[in-house]
Amino acid sequence: MQYAEYINSVLKEIIASRDGLVIYGQNVTEGSRIGGLTRGFEKLLEKKKNLIDTTNSENSLVGFGFGLMLGGGAAAFFMKQLDFLLLGIDQLVNTYNIIRNSGQTKGSFTIVPTVVDVANQGPHSSSNNFADFCSIARIQGFAITNKYDAEKILTTHFGAPGFRIIGVSHRFLKEDIFDPGVPVAVDKEMKFVQYKDGEDATIVCFNFSFPYGWRLGVELEKIGKKPALWNVNYMTPIDWAPILASAKKTGKLVVIDDSNSENLSCFSLLAEARKLNLKKDVVITSKPVDNWFSPVSSVASVDYAKVARDIAS
Repeated sequence: MQYAEYINSVLKEIIASRDGLVIYGQNVTEGSRIGGLTRGFEKLLEKKKNLIDTTNSENSLVGFGFGLMLGGGAAAFFMKQLDFLLLGIDQLVNTYNIIRNSGQTKGSFTIVPTVVDVANQGPHSSSNNFADFCSIARIQGFAITNKYDAEKILTTHFGAPGFRIIGVSHRFLKEDIFDPGVPVAVDKEMKFVQYKDGEDATIVCFNFSFPYGWRLGVELEKIGKKPALWNVNYMTPIDWAPILASAKKTGKLVVIDDSNSENLSCFSLLAEARKLNLKKDVVITSKPVDNWFSPVSSVASVDYAKVARDIAS
């Protein structure tokens, strides 16, 4: 099953089990249906009239969601591109901070944007760092990178009390969803997941880079090394203690972040990890380009075998 199809199937199960959820956005019932993410929702919500195709007025649409949340309702705003959330920045910062400060978070509001992390999507595709949007007001943000993520993040947070942003990857939409199997350890809020437990190197993946980390782990295993593999689903700094303990044990840390930003989430972990006097740390990021106003891809070019040999040496 493709990434978008699987997310859609999980969402439909959640929607079918919850009354009163209002879902809205541009083309949620027409056209591509947000890359297929909202396909079939009309069959579940047609009698409740809680599925709304909207205009492209993001500031008002974010405010609408907060208004429903303040009244004790549950709202989900599906967006075809994360970049358009910049138009709702006043709501994301000022309105949300007022709501939190007043303690009036009675209902639920979830924004589900597609993060444009492939090229040829226009100049705005250079602004695709999910964590940047969440850091402006310490908004809860979760990235879906694989099958386990999709099920656990959505069932835990979609439609739950409070406000959060759940990001999906544009480049994964039509790919088969990756199934990493049963994890070793999971944070109860799905802020991070450990998929492998080894003693030779600690690999930590940020944003939507998990497939790169998995492939690097496979290359290490080919040369007889056992990696510890972590995926950070959360978009703002977390308690790094479990990951730091792993890095201290292995003595080698690899961080992978495919965001196009000057302010990468992995920097927070690196700052703490480098206090441990590790034997080696390796940072893999998307390389900046001179003409960054043109479409910029987050697809990294990595020589996995070479990196694995470097880590093992």
